[in-house]
Amino acid sequence: MRRRVLGFQCMFPNLGRASPRRRIPLGTITILQWPTEVNLLRTGEELGSRERRVVFVTVGTTCFDALVKAVDSDEVKEALLHKGYTDLLIQMGRGTYMPSKVSGNSTLQVDYFTFSPSIADYIREASLVISHAGSGSILETLQLGKPLIVVVNEDLMDNHQSELAEELANRKHLFCARPQTLQETVEAMELNNLLPYMPGDAKQVVTLISKFLGFPVD
Repeated sequence: MRRRVLGFQCMFPNLGRASPRRRIPLGTITILQWPTEVNLLRTGEELGSRERRVVFVTVGTTCFDALVKAVDSDEVKEALLHKGYTDLLIQMGRGTYMPSKVSGNSTLQVDYFTFSPSIADYIREASLVISHAGSGSILETLQLGKPLIVVVNEDLMDNHQSELAEELANRKHLFCARPQTLQETVEAMELNNLLPYMPGDAKQVVTLISKFLGFPVD
């Protein structure tokens, strides 16, 4: 609240030296009460200098509208916001569903694109990656050391992707979800529970992929 005052004397010492009585000139001053004073501890977002925490979603060259619709839902966006993420960038591939672009400090900043010659830079800058179950996207994300949620496309004819994602989830390298369980996965995920993916693990992953595809394993 604001009050007009005729004058005000203060005896607060100036740090490092004595301070005589000072009279604040006539004018308007603000009297802070406890709740108002607490609110002055503004967050970086309120001050316009928030730390960006980007969620990058990739479907590769496929059409996976179910995943794009899931991350574009209010429920998943709210779950990501609750986890502290600020931006949502969607690589939508050949899909036809167009996510809603949103801007404003009260919600996620949302943007999307179809294809890019390389998604490595997007993954590198992300705080969380949500990916289809393509082995290339999985390996690239794990090798860059990024937390990963793999969403299995249940509309595909085979279940190789599901088996690979679930095996790596069992090894605690990533989280595995379906489009309809993505919100639940985001809400329950604890990134500290993930185990680092070491480059030396590549042979094990290649072996898994070969088995699923029916290729001979040396």
